[in-house]
Amino acid sequence: MDISLQQVEYRYQVNSPFEHLALEDVSIDIPSGTYLAIIGHTGSGKSTILQHLNAILKPTKGKVIIGDQEVTNAKKQKNLKSIRKKVGIVFQFPEHQLFEETVEKDICFGPMNFGVSESEAKRRAREAILQVGLSEEILAKSPFDLSGGQMRRVAIAGVLAMEPDVIVLDEPTAGLDPRGRKEIMDMFYRLHKDRNLSTILVTHSMEDAALYADQIVVMHQGKVFKKGSPREIFQSPVGLMELGLDVPEVVRFQNKLEDTFHVKFSKTCVTLEELTEEIHRLFKKVGELT
Repeated sequence: MDISLQQVEYRYQVNSPFEHLALEDVSIDIPSGTYLAIIGHTGSGKSTILQHLNAILKPTKGKVIIGDQEVTNAKKQKNLKSIRKKVGIVFQFPEHQLFEETVEKDICFGPMNFGVSESEAKRRAREAILQVGLSEEILAKSPFDLSGGQMRRVAIAGVLAMEPDVIVLDEPTAGLDPRGRKEIMDMFYRLHKDRNLSTILVTHSMEDAALYADQIVVMHQGKVFKKGSPREIFQSPVGLMELGLDVPEVVRFQNKLEDTFHVKFSKTCVTLEELTEEIHRLFKKVGELT
């Protein structure tokens, strides 16, 4: 499902002394099947964009097109429920939203709230729990008897059981150790491919943005500062660093190698595999010259 933000402006607490411009003239196209990462400092507008993607917020100006539905501030919106069925959001610490007495009931709550029968919701729960790497036996347990990592996976299963076309991830690895972070991000990437989802990742991790995303949008002070592929975004790290943003360790290491040995790689490497290939190519070239 395609999503398009067109000249979106958003102001919090309009016509009050606390009015605040959070987004200004933001235009982003997200074709179906895209994996988009949105990066930027706290306060850059990332989370405000996120809440426009399933009409939690409506733009003060401009419009958001989600599939075949248009969301604006000019008219009363109808059938927003159908948008929220298609766009699932995994918020930070989603395990805090668990509340039912069993894992199965928790996962079934969302689908049944949208009119899915109990038997179909249970089928989806069984499917979703396997997709997040847990066993069916856990469905009968209380979510509050699980480990923190298991609780997070259950909460994610609850979003997947809605069978969304788009999944929005708001810092989904917050609070996890490096191993847990990689497991969760690999899981989302597998789901993105297997289900042909549109995936939007809001993150502070440059490594995750570089490794998983097809496209990256850099936000700064409520505006789109830059957008492009990971290679296009990170090939000019100085601009990002001037904003106080980091770059992936692979890019930093490449720049250090180029400065130290006075060489120039053929491309900006965004993964360890690419960097290894470039180093091998340079050594081979040096060997041919000696």
